[in-house]
Amino acid sequence: MSEPIRVYVVSDSLGETANAVFEAAASQFQEENIEVEKFSHVKSSRELKNIILQAGEESALIVYTLVNPELRQEFFNLGQEREIPMVDIMGPVMDKMEELLDSKPQLQPGLRHQLDQNYFKRVEAMEFTVKYDDRNDEKGIRLADVVLIGVSRTSKTPLCIYLSYRGYRAANVPLVPEVDVPDLLFENPEDKIFGLTIDPLLLNEIRQERLKSLGLSPDSQYASIKRINEELEYADNIMRRIGCPVINVTNKSIEESAEELMEYL
Repeated sequence: MSEPIRVYVVSDSLGETANAVFEAAASQFQEENIEVEKFSHVKSSRELKNIILQAGEESALIVYTLVNPELRQEFFNLGQEREIPMVDIMGPVMDKMEELLDSKPQLQPGLRHQLDQNYFKRVEAMEFTVKYDDRNDEKGIRLADVVLIGVSRTSKTPLCIYLSYRGYRAANVPLVPEVDVPDLLFENPEDKIFGLTIDPLLLNEIRQERLKSLGLSPDSQYASIKRINEELEYADNIMRRIGCPVINVTNKSIEESAEELMEYL
């Protein structure tokens, strides 16, 4: 059996990018006798020299991503001196982008991983928002970053979904005269409660359309002006007791309402 091909994956971060590129390239060959060794979070000249010496002893190919231009050049020079085959994954792309954009890179290892972390944070926020949508749940109020309260059809749910996409764990509590709200709401922990209100005539139109879409009569009490005014008055009293900011969503897009709310946050 032939000697295995040795490949060093070297990075000042996790090494995921260099490893992914190498695996994509290696998949184009039928060679299976390949041994990969990873060197992650490499930050010093001493580490680079040791890797070069070891690679020289094992006749290894080096595939690397180093964002620091000085370390990258030093690593390249060391490899050239010992005639070690090396592939710089990130350097040429960064150099070309710097030239085209006329802008300096941040030179911060692991930014891609941080972006991934932000992605997972948004996913977690969305899952939380779905779980605590339209619920009188003290646990949701306690764990949320922001809690929206308001009568039915004041955009509580879509606004919460938008906020969760921005990374906020958002819960919402419906305000219905016949249903008591959680006592915790009046404590307004961490000033996280926000009220939503709307023009009654517009709400009347929205509710009528909602009933029609469900195949129900638009003359239902749910859409009557009398009922709507009662609900809005009840909600207004709750919001005054809490002392929370109130956002009027009349004729506003979800983005506009969210931006107004996030100014408070």
